[in-house]
Amino acid sequence: MPGQPEPRDLDPRKAAILEAVVTEYISNALPVGSHHVADAAGLSVSSATIRSEMVALERDGYLVQPHTSAGRVPTDKGYRYFVDQLTEPGVLGPSQRQKVTRFFEHVHGEMEDMLERTSGFLTELTSYASVVLPPGHESAVVRSVQLVSLGPHVALLVVVLADGTVEKRSVDLAEDVAEEVLQEVGARLQAAAQGRALAEVPAVAPSGDPAFDRVLGLADEAVRELAAEQPGRVFVGGPSKLATAFDAVETVRSALSILEHQLLVVSLLRDVLERGLSVAIGSEHGYEPLASCAVVVAPVAVDGHETGAVGLLGPTRMNYPQALAAARVVGECLGQRLGGSLEPAAS
Repeated sequence: MPGQPEPRDLDPRKAAILEAVVTEYISNALPVGSHHVADAAGLSVSSATIRSEMVALERDGYLVQPHTSAGRVPTDKGYRYFVDQLTEPGVLGPSQRQKVTRFFEHVHGEMEDMLERTSGFLTELTSYASVVLPPGHESAVVRSVQLVSLGPHVALLVVVLADGTVEKRSVDLAEDVAEEVLQEVGARLQAAAQGRALAEVPAVAPSGDPAFDRVLGLADEAVRELAAEQPGRVFVGGPSKLATAFDAVETVRSALSILEHQLLVVSLLRDVLERGLSVAIGSEHGYEPLASCAVVVAPVAVDGHETGAVGLLGPTRMNYPQALAAARVVGECLGQRLGGSLEPAAS
């Protein structure tokens, strides 16, 4: 996986044993012994040989033995090898695909309501805490631009985006400006901006009239400020799921504390995506309070531009294939819905 050092390849027997341990531990959260591995891995070797191989995997950092007489559990390194080398991309089952299709066929309304409902739906689909990071304005396509008077020396820039968002920004003018001038400035901005991503709107050429061009410059600056704005509210679904996912109360407190700080959530998801990852396990994400957690992230693309993200937060023993598939499909459908071109959910 990009952004991570390549692990040393395990021989087929060790890989089969590691896969059996990880799969069983994800299912039951109990240390896995050699007898179970012998049955699950389908290896024609003795339990003694499997125990020897498990000792070697422990020595190499893939497994750990929590108690002297207990079986073994995966380490973060073991989970990373499992995700990168031992699993195929997850596929949602037919009933889950149908749920996704039905949800996005019926979710409507203001964007904030849609994103909030999507976070709750993603939790329902996976049983993990979920995060939806709203699309930034920089890649949103402009539908219309208007500039209207609010009174002496103040105008209002109104920008309607293709995802249904209506953004408004006041423009302080140094002098009274006739309504006709404001309309003409708005018309020029509309001609330059319509159908373009907000961050790609070109500067409007000056007219040569100093008074007109002052208003044009102020309105143009307001458009660029909108494009640079960071997403507002982050939408979190299912924080109560954390209480049942972890044995340690302190881990639950730490995870809830992170989710309550929206800037931290934005940084966490963006950091993972910028490093080219779809999964960050344990300490990989760099947030010490979440060292017992894994984060699964998928980008949200609107009109071909990757902007925003959906994420899942759970224990390191999360069901990675299922979580990756759910995040990917929901992220794709959300991007299509925001772009106004929803297609049937893929597997």
